[in-house]
Amino acid sequence: MTTNQVTFREATIQDLDRIVYMLSDDTLGNKRELYTQPLPESYTKAFNAINSDPNIELIVACYDEEIVGVQQITFTPFITHQGGWRASIEGVRTASLERGKGIGTLLIKWAIQRSKERGCHMVQLTTDKKRPKAFHFYEKLGFIASHEGLKLHL
Repeated sequence: MTTNQVTFREATIQDLDRIVYMLSDDTLGNKRELYTQPLPESYTKAFNAINSDPNIELIVACYDEEIVGVQQITFTPFITHQGGWRASIEGVRTASLERGKGIGTLLIKWAIQRSKERGCHMVQLTTDKKRPKAFHFYEKLGFIASHEGLKLHL
């Protein structure tokens, strides 16, 4: 596979099984995702909510017809920064057999370009502190750790 053969499109409900599989196929994901057959209904409900919101895009990276990556981009207006829009990237995964081949870089560059098209002044993301390689990956793509993020699980 060459990275110039990777294409991007919005995910469809038919892609959901593959997406959940990729999200669950790593050391952190397998603790927080539940990949079973059939998939839990919560995934379908989340997909439908995402799919109906014009400010959220669930994007898959494809090599031929095979899904090899996924990311979710949420576009949010803010009063700060003079009423500017931001893009938040979440749930970035590359299929385990395809990691290290540049697909993650293509996903993020695609998201940055899409964010520019949507008029965003900033792209932001978080990565778990247990993923130091991911942190360095994002730094190499130009992201700066300018803020400390906090989360409260409910």
